[in-house]
Amino acid sequence: MSTTAKWTIDPTHSEINFKVKHLMISNVKGEFTEFEAEISGEDFTASKISAKVKSDSIFTNNSDRDAHLKSEDFFDASKHEFITFEGTKLTKVDDDEYSLEGDLTIKDTTKNIALLLEYGGQMKDPYGNEKIGFSVNGKINRKDWGLNWNAALEAGGVMVSDEVKIIGELQFVKQA
Repeated sequence: MSTTAKWTIDPTHSEINFKVKHLMISNVKGEFTEFEAEISGEDFTASKISAKVKSDSIFTNNSDRDAHLKSEDFFDASKHEFITFEGTKLTKVDDDEYSLEGDLTIKDTTKNIALLLEYGGQMKDPYGNEKIGFSVNGKINRKDWGLNWNAALEAGGVMVSDEVKIIGELQFVKQA
């Protein structure tokens, strides 16, 4: 197989979501609506994997919360346009699962994280385009990137948990 194949994200069949605990009793879900990702190579364990997410494309179905998340308290989107990820190591765990390590950069801070990828398979769409799909899961501590804002609750605990769950469904199309 060629190691020069290039796969780019199909944004109409992909999503990047997150969940964070609110009031320590339930999860609030959000998503990023603008992002790019690329895989260079056929053998995924030896491929270059990268992603770029537009930080001000955050959407939580609440305009006040979205504005707060774009502010200096969180992503500071006016100064930091993108969140980036550069894969550093992809290890096959079993037939359909991979562990992807890489460098996540938020607000000029870069930390290594690990994500679990579930390979969905490869298929040609009705138009002859070769596609591959992955489900992505992971967790980060938002404070590792300086996303420190919080509020103490009268009954104890905090308004927003430090742990953020990352969930994605990604479909890539092979470039000719």
